[in-house]
Amino acid sequence: MQPDASRGNILIVDDTPDNLRLLSTMLTGQGYEVRSVINGAMALMGVGAEPPDLILLDINMPQMNGYEVCQQLKADDQSRDIPVIFISALEDVLDKVQAFAVGGVDYIVKPFQIEEVLARIETHLTVRRLQQQLQTQNLQLQQKMVELQELNQLKEEFLHAISHDLRTPIVGTLLVLENLQQKAQKQAEATVSISQSVLQRMIQSSDRQLSLLNLLLDAHFSAAGSLVLQPEPINLHSFVQGLTEDLEPLLAKNGATLTNRIAPELLSAAADPLQLRRVFENLLTNALNHNPAGLSLTVNATLSGATQSDVSKDMSESSLTSDAEAATTPETKLDMIYCTVQDNGIGINQAQRDRLFERYVRGDRTRSIGIGLGLYLCRQIIQAHGGEIGVTSLPGAGTTFWFTLPLAAQ
Repeated sequence: MQPDASRGNILIVDDTPDNLRLLSTMLTGQGYEVRSVINGAMALMGVGAEPPDLILLDINMPQMNGYEVCQQLKADDQSRDIPVIFISALEDVLDKVQAFAVGGVDYIVKPFQIEEVLARIETHLTVRRLQQQLQTQNLQLQQKMVELQELNQLKEEFLHAISHDLRTPIVGTLLVLENLQQKAQKQAEATVSISQSVLQRMIQSSDRQLSLLNLLLDAHFSAAGSLVLQPEPINLHSFVQGLTEDLEPLLAKNGATLTNRIAPELLSAAADPLQLRRVFENLLTNALNHNPAGLSLTVNATLSGATQSDVSKDMSESSLTSDAEAATTPETKLDMIYCTVQDNGIGINQAQRDRLFERYVRGDRTRSIGIGLGLYLCRQIIQAHGGEIGVTSLPGAGTTFWFTLPLAAQ
């Protein structure tokens, strides 16, 4: 019979040299890796240094008998699962019972038959291998369950984000249609005329909904580093001006005003227009949803270094970085643009500010609806652009969200 290359590592513990030589020679010839020791203390040291796959253990040994050795092995997490086969000249049933009671898996009576010893060793090594395979499979199953839970959470985020990101353009279109319907009812007319500009805005809104949906289907809320961006030079003044016109019905419904203070000559930012729109819409609609009617909103943008002296006082009191940690101002980087979305609303308390950019954060019950994933998504998008995002606010003194974007190549 040709020995297997690696059948297992066996430790033999016996105070009789003849028994050690016989067992060692027999097992080595069958392809096992064998170590031999003559007492219990050496056995425990050997197991601690290199745990074997199986132990052959004599009972009658000086200083520490086999029962005591086995008890100590089973009390140690490192050696608890190693199968122990007792080999002893003791034939009494009580001796065998005690061997099993202290954790032995088998009992061989001396003098032994070589074939019997080999068969029992191979049986228990096979059982041990199967146990290890089962443990590995259980760990893999647990990992798979964690992955499935994460996927399920991503699915929930995905569904939430579809409703969140599509809500703004849908609400805008709906308000326009309701205004047209009310106009027709007042004039008692079956038809109502629509200006070319209103019609064009509705078409753009529908196109934007489709683009957002495609974007969500592609993104699946990947980590910020995995988001696929399509950056292009963006004039932020014109960008926000167009956004203001699209949000006009929603602003009017809330009695709110939006002021664009971005200088037309400001250098262009390098950003993905669809993703950047999501950031502005999330920040603006978040302000509208969590404040009373009549809100005043202001959007501004400057080169990052130029804003340090203006905002350092407020930012030192309370700010939140993209990692949701306390910070001062964003670092002075002349290759970045510093953007702000400011309101004069009710403000945000410290407890809420500390968690605003986490998943599933909700506003308190005094606010109209939950914050949901909107600000978390803003953080993901800004991080993907290589920027930072944060907030400064005091209750009763309004709120300013800030974020940075890279400059476009000039």
